[in-house]
Amino acid sequence: MSSPAVSSRDLPHPASGEIRLEDVLHALSDPMRLRIVRELAGAQGELSCSHFDLPVTKSTTTHHFRVLRESGVIRQVYRGTAKMNGLRWGDLDELFPGLLEALLHAAARQADRLGG
Repeated sequence: MSSPAVSSRDLPHPASGEIRLEDVLHALSDPMRLRIVRELAGAQGELSCSHFDLPVTKSTTTHHFRVLRESGVIRQVYRGTAKMNGLRWGDLDELFPGLLEALLHAAARQADRLGG
């Protein structure tokens, strides 16, 4: 029996059971990645990579998205030519109840305190 064909545009994601707390915390420890996650959390759905206006090079932006995807924080899928991004709220809440909400709340408080 052969396995289904995988498109070269399919992106690798960890299965829910493979997501590790230390990988999630590492991914969210970077200010640019936390900024991406905060924007995704405030969105009503998926956002394209081009939506984000980060003060870093395109290659660095790509790296940040890859770290978030490979850690299990976001899911990326191609829709036409756009790479769309969405938070894996359900998976993260099931594995680490309240973690993402607490981190986002703390990040918002810090941003208010520091003016960022």
